[in-house]
Amino acid sequence: MTDGLVGLMLGLGLFCVWWSFWPQTAQRVERRQGTYADRLRDDIVQAGMPSVTVGRLLSACTATGFVGGTVAYLVTTVPPLGLAAALAAAYLPLAVVRSRARKRRHALREVWPDVVDHISSAVRAGMALPESLAQLAVRGPDELRPAFADFAQDYRASGRFHECLDALKVRLSDPVADRLIESLRIAREVGGTDLGRLLRTLSSFLREDARTRAELEARQSWTVNAARLALLAPWIVLGMLATRGSSLDAYREPAGVLILMFGGAVSFVAYRIMRRIGRLPEEVRVLR
Repeated sequence: MTDGLVGLMLGLGLFCVWWSFWPQTAQRVERRQGTYADRLRDDIVQAGMPSVTVGRLLSACTATGFVGGTVAYLVTTVPPLGLAAALAAAYLPLAVVRSRARKRRHALREVWPDVVDHISSAVRAGMALPESLAQLAVRGPDELRPAFADFAQDYRASGRFHECLDALKVRLSDPVADRLIESLRIAREVGGTDLGRLLRTLSSFLREDARTRAELEARQSWTVNAARLALLAPWIVLGMLATRGSSLDAYREPAGVLILMFGGAVSFVAYRIMRRIGRLPEEVRVLR
Protein backbone atom coordinates (compact mmCIF):
# COMPACT_ATOMS: atom_id res chain seq x y z
CA MET A 1 0.00 0.00 0.00
CA THR A 2 2.81 2.36 0.96
CA ASP A 3 4.81 1.45 -2.15
CA GLY A 4 1.82 2.17 -4.37
CA LEU A 5 1.26 5.59 -2.73
CA VAL A 6 4.94 6.49 -3.15
CA GLY A 7 4.81 5.45 -6.80
CA LEU A 8 1.66 7.55 -7.35
CA MET A 9 3.27 10.62 -5.77
CA LEU A 10 6.42 10.12 -7.85
CA GLY A 11 4.36 9.82 -11.00
CA LEU A 12 2.43 13.00 -10.21
CA GLY A 13 5.68 14.86 -9.53
CA LEU A 14 7.18 13.76 -12.85
CA PHE A 15 3.98 14.73 -14.63
CA CYS A 16 4.10 18.22 -13.07
CA VAL A 17 7.73 18.62 -14.14
CA TRP A 18 6.85 17.58 -17.67
CA TRP A 19 3.81 19.88 -17.72
CA SER A 20 5.96 22.86 -16.71
CA PHE A 21 7.88 22.62 -19.99
CA TRP A 22 4.68 23.47 -21.92
CA PRO A 23 3.43 26.80 -20.60
CA GLN A 24 -0.08 27.72 -21.55
CA THR A 25 -0.57 30.87 -23.58
CA ALA A 26 -2.33 33.61 -21.71
CA GLN A 27 -5.91 34.00 -22.75
CA ARG A 28 -6.77 37.43 -24.02
CA VAL A 29 -9.76 39.03 -22.40
CA GLU A 30 -11.70 40.80 -25.07
CA ARG A 31 -12.84 44.20 -23.95
CA ARG A 32 -16.39 45.01 -24.84
CA GLN A 33 -16.38 47.77 -27.40
CA GLY A 34 -19.20 50.26 -27.29
CA THR A 35 -21.46 49.95 -30.31
CA TYR A 36 -22.67 52.88 -32.38
CA ALA A 37 -26.01 52.74 -30.56
CA ASP A 38 -24.21 52.90 -27.20
CA ARG A 39 -22.20 55.95 -28.26
CA LEU A 40 -25.32 57.60 -29.63
CA ARG A 41 -27.15 56.87 -26.38
CA ASP A 42 -24.26 58.41 -24.44
CA ASP A 43 -24.43 61.53 -26.61
CA ILE A 44 -28.15 61.86 -25.92
CA VAL A 45 -27.63 61.59 -22.17
CA GLN A 46 -24.67 63.97 -22.19
CA ALA A 47 -26.71 66.46 -24.23
CA GLY A 48 -29.24 66.64 -21.40
CA MET A 49 -32.11 65.09 -23.38
CA PRO A 50 -33.30 62.15 -21.25
CA SER A 51 -36.69 61.97 -22.99
CA VAL A 52 -35.09 61.38 -26.42
CA THR A 53 -34.35 57.80 -27.43
CA VAL A 54 -32.21 56.44 -30.23
CA GLY A 55 -35.32 55.48 -32.19
CA ARG A 56 -36.82 58.94 -31.89
CA LEU A 57 -33.58 60.56 -32.95
CA LEU A 58 -33.31 58.36 -36.03
CA SER A 59 -36.96 59.08 -36.84
CA ALA A 60 -36.24 62.81 -36.61
CA CYS A 61 -33.27 62.37 -38.95
CA THR A 62 -35.46 60.56 -41.46
CA ALA A 63 -38.19 63.21 -41.29
CA THR A 64 -35.85 66.18 -41.66
CA GLY A 65 -34.01 64.45 -44.50
CA PHE A 66 -37.26 63.86 -46.38
CA VAL A 67 -38.47 67.43 -45.89
CA GLY A 68 -35.10 68.98 -46.76
CA GLY A 69 -34.67 66.87 -49.88
CA THR A 70 -38.21 67.58 -51.06
CA VAL A 71 -37.86 71.33 -50.61
CA ALA A 72 -34.47 71.41 -52.34
CA TYR A 73 -35.81 69.41 -55.29
CA LEU A 74 -38.88 71.62 -55.66
CA VAL A 75 -36.71 74.73 -55.67
CA THR A 76 -33.93 73.51 -57.97
CA THR A 77 -35.57 70.57 -59.84
CA VAL A 78 -32.10 68.95 -59.81
CA PRO A 79 -32.21 65.42 -58.32
CA PRO A 80 -28.55 65.37 -57.16
CA LEU A 81 -29.01 68.65 -55.28
CA GLY A 82 -32.17 67.27 -53.71
CA LEU A 83 -30.31 64.15 -52.61
CA ALA A 84 -27.42 66.20 -51.20
CA ALA A 85 -29.86 68.43 -49.32
CA ALA A 86 -31.68 65.36 -47.98
CA LEU A 87 -28.42 63.89 -46.62
CA ALA A 88 -27.41 67.21 -45.05
CA ALA A 89 -30.85 67.70 -43.48
CA ALA A 90 -30.91 64.11 -42.19
CA TYR A 91 -27.64 64.73 -40.37
CA LEU A 92 -28.93 67.95 -38.77
CA PRO A 93 -30.68 66.43 -35.68
CA LEU A 94 -27.66 64.23 -35.02
CA ALA A 95 -25.36 67.24 -35.34
CA VAL A 96 -27.50 69.21 -32.87
CA VAL A 97 -27.39 66.39 -30.31
CA ARG A 98 -23.64 65.94 -30.66
CA SER A 99 -23.02 69.68 -30.48
CA ARG A 100 -25.03 69.96 -27.26
CA ALA A 101 -23.28 66.91 -25.84
CA ARG A 102 -19.88 68.39 -26.71
CA LYS A 103 -20.71 71.72 -25.08
CA ARG A 104 -22.06 70.02 -21.97
CA ARG A 105 -18.97 67.81 -21.72
CA HIS A 106 -16.83 70.93 -21.86
CA ALA A 107 -18.89 72.51 -19.10
CA LEU A 108 -18.78 69.39 -16.93
CA ARG A 109 -15.04 69.08 -17.42
CA GLU A 110 -14.67 72.22 -15.32
CA VAL A 111 -16.89 71.02 -12.45
CA TRP A 112 -15.81 67.38 -12.04
CA PRO A 113 -12.78 68.35 -9.90
CA ASP A 114 -15.16 70.18 -7.54
CA VAL A 115 -17.32 67.06 -7.30
CA VAL A 116 -14.29 64.96 -6.37
CA ASP A 117 -13.23 67.58 -3.80
CA HIS A 118 -16.71 67.54 -2.24
CA ILE A 119 -16.62 63.76 -1.90
CA SER A 120 -13.08 63.84 -0.49
CA SER A 121 -14.06 66.46 2.10
CA ALA A 122 -17.13 64.46 3.11
CA VAL A 123 -15.07 61.27 3.49
CA ARG A 124 -12.50 63.08 5.64
CA ALA A 125 -15.34 64.43 7.78
CA GLY A 126 -16.43 60.85 8.54
CA MET A 127 -19.48 60.61 6.29
CA ALA A 128 -20.39 57.32 4.67
CA LEU A 129 -20.00 56.98 0.92
CA PRO A 130 -23.77 56.98 0.18
CA GLU A 131 -24.18 60.12 2.26
CA SER A 132 -21.18 61.72 0.53
CA LEU A 133 -22.81 61.20 -2.85
CA ALA A 134 -26.29 62.17 -1.67
CA GLN A 135 -25.13 65.52 -0.29
CA LEU A 136 -24.00 66.50 -3.81
CA ALA A 137 -27.69 66.90 -4.64
CA VAL A 138 -27.58 70.02 -2.44
CA ARG A 139 -23.96 71.16 -2.41
CA GLY A 140 -22.71 69.90 -5.75
CA PRO A 141 -22.53 71.77 -9.07
CA ASP A 142 -25.88 72.77 -10.53
CA GLU A 143 -25.36 70.72 -13.69
CA LEU A 144 -25.04 67.46 -11.73
CA ARG A 145 -27.48 67.99 -8.89
CA PRO A 146 -30.46 66.24 -10.59
CA ALA A 147 -28.46 63.03 -11.16
CA PHE A 148 -27.24 62.88 -7.57
CA ALA A 149 -30.72 63.76 -6.29
CA ASP A 150 -32.05 60.71 -8.15
CA PHE A 151 -29.25 58.64 -6.60
CA ALA A 152 -30.22 59.82 -3.11
CA GLN A 153 -33.86 58.96 -3.77
CA ASP A 154 -32.96 55.50 -5.10
CA TYR A 155 -30.74 54.78 -2.10
CA ARG A 156 -33.41 55.87 0.38
CA ALA A 157 -35.93 53.63 -1.38
CA SER A 158 -33.81 50.50 -1.80
CA GLY A 159 -30.66 50.82 0.32
CA ARG A 160 -28.69 48.91 -2.33
CA PHE A 161 -25.55 50.95 -2.85
CA HIS A 162 -24.12 49.06 -5.83
CA GLU A 163 -27.39 49.06 -7.78
CA CYS A 164 -27.79 52.78 -7.14
CA LEU A 165 -24.24 53.32 -8.40
CA ASP A 166 -25.10 51.45 -11.60
CA ALA A 167 -28.16 53.64 -12.12
CA LEU A 168 -26.08 56.77 -11.46
CA LYS A 169 -23.51 55.62 -14.01
CA VAL A 170 -26.25 55.26 -16.64
CA ARG A 171 -27.67 58.71 -15.85
CA LEU A 172 -24.29 60.41 -16.16
CA SER A 173 -22.80 58.34 -19.04
CA ASP A 174 -19.46 60.07 -18.57
CA PRO A 175 -15.95 58.55 -18.51
CA VAL A 176 -14.95 60.61 -15.47
CA ALA A 177 -18.08 59.50 -13.63
CA ASP A 178 -17.28 55.87 -14.50
CA ARG A 179 -13.82 56.12 -12.94
CA LEU A 180 -15.13 57.89 -9.86
CA ILE A 181 -18.00 55.45 -9.34
CA GLU A 182 -15.82 52.36 -9.75
CA SER A 183 -13.29 53.81 -7.29
CA LEU A 184 -16.03 54.34 -4.74
CA ARG A 185 -17.40 50.86 -5.39
CA ILE A 186 -14.02 49.26 -4.71
CA ALA A 187 -13.56 51.40 -1.59
CA ARG A 188 -16.95 50.25 -0.31
CA GLU A 189 -16.17 46.58 -0.99
CA VAL A 190 -12.60 46.25 0.29
CA GLY A 191 -12.19 49.35 2.43
CA GLY A 192 -8.79 50.92 2.90
CA THR A 193 -7.22 54.22 3.87
CA ASP A 194 -6.08 55.31 0.40
CA LEU A 195 -9.45 56.61 -0.80
CA GLY A 196 -8.65 60.19 0.22
CA ARG A 197 -5.30 60.10 -1.57
CA LEU A 198 -6.91 58.58 -4.65
CA LEU A 199 -9.58 61.29 -4.77
CA ARG A 200 -7.02 64.07 -4.37
CA THR A 201 -4.90 62.59 -7.16
CA LEU A 202 -7.95 62.28 -9.41
CA SER A 203 -8.96 65.87 -8.69
CA SER A 204 -5.53 67.27 -9.57
CA PHE A 205 -5.39 65.15 -12.74
CA LEU A 206 -8.82 66.37 -13.88
CA ARG A 207 -7.88 70.03 -13.31
CA GLU A 208 -4.64 69.64 -15.27
CA ASP A 209 -6.46 67.85 -18.09
CA ALA A 210 -9.15 70.56 -18.28
CA ARG A 211 -6.50 73.29 -18.36
CA THR A 212 -4.54 71.59 -21.14
CA ARG A 213 -7.64 70.90 -23.22
CA ALA A 214 -8.83 74.49 -22.90
CA GLU A 215 -5.51 75.78 -24.23
CA LEU A 216 -5.47 73.34 -27.14
CA GLU A 217 -9.08 74.04 -28.11
CA ALA A 218 -8.50 77.80 -28.02
CA ARG A 219 -5.52 77.44 -30.36
CA GLN A 220 -7.17 75.12 -32.85
CA SER A 221 -10.66 76.68 -32.93
CA TRP A 222 -9.81 79.27 -35.58
CA THR A 223 -8.13 76.64 -37.76
CA VAL A 224 -11.13 74.31 -37.59
CA ASN A 225 -13.59 77.12 -38.31
CA ALA A 226 -11.54 78.27 -41.30
CA ALA A 227 -11.46 74.71 -42.67
CA ARG A 228 -15.24 74.39 -42.29
CA LEU A 229 -15.78 77.67 -44.09
CA ALA A 230 -13.51 76.57 -46.94
CA LEU A 231 -15.49 73.33 -47.18
CA LEU A 232 -18.89 75.05 -47.25
CA ALA A 233 -17.93 77.88 -49.60
CA PRO A 234 -18.46 75.98 -52.91
CA TRP A 235 -21.84 74.69 -51.78
CA ILE A 236 -22.92 78.14 -50.63
CA VAL A 237 -22.06 79.47 -54.08
CA LEU A 238 -24.01 76.61 -55.65
CA GLY A 239 -26.98 77.43 -53.43
CA MET A 240 -26.84 81.06 -54.55
CA LEU A 241 -26.76 79.91 -58.18
CA ALA A 242 -29.88 77.86 -57.50
CA THR A 243 -31.87 81.10 -57.43
CA ARG A 244 -31.27 81.37 -61.18
CA GLY A 245 -32.93 78.52 -63.02
CA SER A 246 -30.84 78.82 -66.18
CA SER A 247 -27.56 78.31 -64.29
CA LEU A 248 -28.66 74.86 -63.09
CA ASP A 249 -29.39 73.43 -66.54
CA ALA A 250 -25.85 72.09 -66.80
CA TYR A 251 -26.28 70.02 -63.64
CA ARG A 252 -29.32 68.25 -65.08
CA GLU A 253 -27.11 66.61 -67.70
CA PRO A 254 -25.26 63.35 -66.94
CA ALA A 255 -21.91 65.13 -66.84
CA GLY A 256 -23.29 67.67 -64.35
CA VAL A 257 -24.67 64.89 -62.17
CA LEU A 258 -21.26 63.21 -62.12
CA ILE A 259 -19.60 66.51 -61.18
CA LEU A 260 -21.99 67.00 -58.26
CA MET A 261 -21.53 63.44 -57.06
CA PHE A 262 -17.74 63.73 -57.30
CA GLY A 263 -17.78 67.10 -55.53
CA GLY A 264 -19.97 65.74 -52.75
CA ALA A 265 -17.72 62.72 -52.26
CA VAL A 266 -14.59 64.89 -52.20
CA SER A 267 -16.21 67.28 -49.71
CA PHE A 268 -17.24 64.43 -47.44
CA VAL A 269 -13.81 62.79 -47.52
CA ALA A 270 -12.06 66.14 -46.97
CA TYR A 271 -14.34 66.91 -44.01
CA ARG A 272 -13.66 63.53 -42.42
CA ILE A 273 -9.90 63.96 -42.90
CA MET A 274 -10.07 67.45 -41.41
CA ARG A 275 -12.00 66.16 -38.41
CA ARG A 276 -9.55 63.28 -37.97
CA ILE A 277 -6.51 65.57 -38.08
CA GLY A 278 -7.92 68.34 -35.91
CA ARG A 279 -9.81 66.21 -33.37
CA LEU A 280 -8.51 66.06 -29.85
CA PRO A 281 -8.59 62.60 -28.27
CA GLU A 282 -11.77 62.05 -26.28
CA GLU A 283 -12.02 59.79 -23.27
CA VAL A 284 -13.73 56.51 -23.99
CA ARG A 285 -16.07 54.78 -21.58
CA VAL A 286 -14.15 51.60 -20.79
CA LEU A 287 -15.90 51.03 -17.45
CA ARG A 288 -19.48 50.81 -18.63
